[in-house]
Amino acid sequence: MDAQQRAQARDKAMRTTSVVAAIVNLILTIAKVIFGIIGQSHALIADGVHSLADLSTDLMVWFAAKYSNLPADKEHPYGHARIETAFTVGLGIILIITAIGIVVDSAQRLLNPETLLQPTPIVLLIAAISILANEGLYQYTMRVAEQFNSGLLKANAWHHRSDAISSIVVLVGVAGSLMGLPYLDAFAALGVALMIGHIGWDQAWTSIRELIDTGLEPERAAAVERIIENIEGVQGVHMLRSRRMGGSYLIDVHIEVDGRLSVSEGHKIAEYVRLKLIDSNKNISNALVHIDPEDDSLSLLCTDLPLRREVLADLRKVWAQELDATDCGSVILHYLNGKVHIDLVRDMDAADADAQNLALRLQNKAQTLAYIGQVRVFYKYLD
Repeated sequence: MDAQQRAQARDKAMRTTSVVAAIVNLILTIAKVIFGIIGQSHALIADGVHSLADLSTDLMVWFAAKYSNLPADKEHPYGHARIETAFTVGLGIILIITAIGIVVDSAQRLLNPETLLQPTPIVLLIAAISILANEGLYQYTMRVAEQFNSGLLKANAWHHRSDAISSIVVLVGVAGSLMGLPYLDAFAALGVALMIGHIGWDQAWTSIRELIDTGLEPERAAAVERIIENIEGVQGVHMLRSRRMGGSYLIDVHIEVDGRLSVSEGHKIAEYVRLKLIDSNKNISNALVHIDPEDDSLSLLCTDLPLRREVLADLRKVWAQELDATDCGSVILHYLNGKVHIDLVRDMDAADADAQNLALRLQNKAQTLAYIGQVRVFYKYLD
């Protein structure tokens, strides 16, 4: 499928996943809070708040999917993928705030034993149901996330897995309280809060790194360089840069080719490199390939050299006694190693019997200009 069809399929899959998860989390939130109150379990109530946070993230995923998969436009030439990233940051912050609230409440109960709740066996059943439901959501969401390489869906999948883990903690805490250890329920709530906070921080920090254009990991960048270096016509790779946009990477890279290639052949190599990168890695959505005749990452040797108009004006002056001014129009310039190298193309009928000596004289006179390097003269047959 093409890029537009994949974006539409990604949008549909993300929104369907979020709706399914939202329905399940709404049911779990209501059940946990109600039975947490009925069953006298602070840990289950905290777990219900966790499910409520998951419900809010499901809604965020739905809105993010709606807008982040829109195609590029005039105002957003790179697309809208970072809407998903921004939502993920917000999702992480919500989880951190949720965790802090649970910690504060649990700490107050531990400091005031008379406020500790005494769970009843019904809590164990609700916790078990929650474990099964959230593990099912994790498997379903992660499968879709990997299919469409969505960081937001992966984050949401781990929310479901964290909710399953927190329900296990609730199960253990409540069981301990039923066996005569009343503090375990509050400690279980603290454990749930720490897990929520940790996941929230991981998601927020990962997305913030994307927003500030953190590039590929060194080993993955090295793998991209190896792919480029093995392409015919590429003589070197430098200045490889990357940034993440939603579920994929954008690559900028400079490649070195033979300095005397035609513009069209250099472009052909660059386009082949671009397509090769996209085909070789599903996480790379596009690449910008810059052609260099030499490694300009070390030094910009040709920066101060004159442009074509000034070069031709100088050549006409020093070649005035050898060539007509019109002959200088068929000059090809090569900017290499800090010099301007000249290829002069002449018609065969303009050639004289002393062509070799003419080339030598042109070279000697041209090199009175400090910036001129090699001078070559070529003759072409007329039709």
